[in-house]
Amino acid sequence: MTDKLQPFPKNFLWGGAIAANQAEGGWQAGGKGPDIADVLPHGIMHGPDAQVEPGVHYPSHEAIDFYHRHTADLQLMAGMGFNAFRLSIAWSRIFPTGEETEPNEAGLKFYDDLFQEMRSLGMEPIVTISHYETPLNLATKYGGWTSKKLIPLYLRYAKVLFERFGQYVHYWLTFNELNGVHLIPWAAGAFLPHGTESERLSQIYQASHNMFVATAATIKMAREIVPDAQVGIMLTMSNAAAYPATPKPADVFHTLTYQRRTFLYGDVELRGHYPKYFDRIVRDYDLHLDITPAELQLIADYTADYLAFSYYRTTTFTAGMKILGDTGGLTGKKNPYLPTSAWGWQIDPEGLRYVLNILADRYEKPLMIVENGLGVADEVGPDGRIHDTERMRYLVDHLKAVQEAITDGCDVLGYTWWGPIDIVSAGTGEMKKRYGFIYVDKDNEGRGDLHRRKKDSYALYRDIIQSNGALLDQPTEALVKHYTTASTTVSAE
Repeated sequence: MTDKLQPFPKNFLWGGAIAANQAEGGWQAGGKGPDIADVLPHGIMHGPDAQVEPGVHYPSHEAIDFYHRHTADLQLMAGMGFNAFRLSIAWSRIFPTGEETEPNEAGLKFYDDLFQEMRSLGMEPIVTISHYETPLNLATKYGGWTSKKLIPLYLRYAKVLFERFGQYVHYWLTFNELNGVHLIPWAAGAFLPHGTESERLSQIYQASHNMFVATAATIKMAREIVPDAQVGIMLTMSNAAAYPATPKPADVFHTLTYQRRTFLYGDVELRGHYPKYFDRIVRDYDLHLDITPAELQLIADYTADYLAFSYYRTTTFTAGMKILGDTGGLTGKKNPYLPTSAWGWQIDPEGLRYVLNILADRYEKPLMIVENGLGVADEVGPDGRIHDTERMRYLVDHLKAVQEAITDGCDVLGYTWWGPIDIVSAGTGEMKKRYGFIYVDKDNEGRGDLHRRKKDSYALYRDIIQSNGALLDQPTEALVKHYTTASTTVSAE
């Protein structure tokens, strides 16, 4: 037996990922309309205001001002050797209310310039069509994705993107973390469930189905307009990394039911049909859904080309536990064998290998890790440096797990670290919860000059990419120590 690992593929996509609503700012610039993130003063987990209220600080309105600073920021990404960069297009920059018949040219021009810059720097754009940025008008007027009226509006938007940006973009994702609609329905589905448990779940599964239909129709359209493009789906898979808290059979099966709530979304969009276990969900909760034979045929005919996913943590479950969670996934019992971050997220690199293997076995499609990262309250030291040792350890250990999965036989296309530059936290609206290799001078109240500064992890990720992962052969602690003590340039502007 040998423990030699397979190298990362030569064409492996190395990069980072952001979302428009957490990075761009410029919430009214160039004719942009308000979206569902623009009425969140304290992030997804605290709920929206009915409208933008005067005098209230909304983090998305300025975010980190990527809208005006993207040229310099992309240069910083290129400095790490990125050959890929995942970002989203703000729907309301293109169609401010979501209902216009003609797109907003200023918004299109912004992304034209952005993609051209990325291409000139050797970066493959990985573009999410809708990442928690549904136009606010569609949420308030129609109840978001609970209404089938959003399907043709989304398809009009996607068609414009394919026709305008198809020459630059080869990797598309239809929705961000579609299965997050259970835990964060306002962000993932642009609606707030109400009524009895049966009514709330009917709304959640109807919204899910409507997005399944939109995804299938988008894939059909892409194959006609941009036939060389790859259209994938993006799901949160922290929820799939669920362990039974004990070997008790009831705990084992209870954990499976939680995992199935995640697998349902991949089963429909990658296998092309609703699984049989969904029939029992419909019966048990007396769901009332509008699903037509024509829609089911469309879903069967147009499955996704690849599965992109987020992975942050794992958790454990016991029978009868109430379902709780946040933007990181479901939250069960604390695992005594794992360390925990300052925000309560348990750190489990082996869980990423576990998830990759489960997904590879179940779907037999290419996989892409498009969100993985650690939020830390970084501090700038007296010498101007930021020693983010926790982040470096997390990065190295999770990439080692990816390499193990590749050696296991998983087809992994790429890895994009979540938030390579500090951005607004989706869950809480904080800036204090920082993910980046690049520090942004801004606090939770919006104070700061937005100056960019490299952290120790910047050089580490740069060298990992430059070596195509070969650097990971070294012990984790040796790498962390080296990049903490090595001389580095901190100022990025």
